[in-house]
Amino acid sequence: MKSKTPETRIMTFGTFDGLHKGHQNFFKQARKLAQNPYLIVSIARDINVKRIKKAHPELSERARMNLVKKSEFVDRVVLSGVSNYIAHIVKEHPDIIALGYDQREYLKTLKQDLKKYGLATKIVRLKPFQEKIYKNHLLKKR
Repeated sequence: MKSKTPETRIMTFGTFDGLHKGHQNFFKQARKLAQNPYLIVSIARDINVKRIKKAHPELSERARMNLVKKSEFVDRVVLSGVSNYIAHIVKEHPDIIALGYDQREYLKTLKQDLKKYGLATKIVRLKPFQEKIYKNHLLKKR
């Protein structure tokens, strides 16, 4: 009997205030990082979205979670931490963290924090998908 390739846990992060083709492409790119992917999507907490983007998301964190759960490319959806971003990452123990082309806030301390908690997680930056079209703030202007 042939053994199944073990799942590779891939984790992504975002606000996902509405789900568009750019997000779906983001999930597809993340899944392509492994032969047998298990994609975990971390949803930004409302309070953190307000702090980072200087505006409240249109949808609540629970509504955004439920929206992402409907994506065929996502295996698990979790809420990020409120004040400690690393705790929920450690709990999920990803093999790979896939960051979007525009996600820079994590990079400053992510590598050090992963190492501090004993995680040898690979960090990959994904490519943009029609970024002049598929950005929530641009779509909302239309």
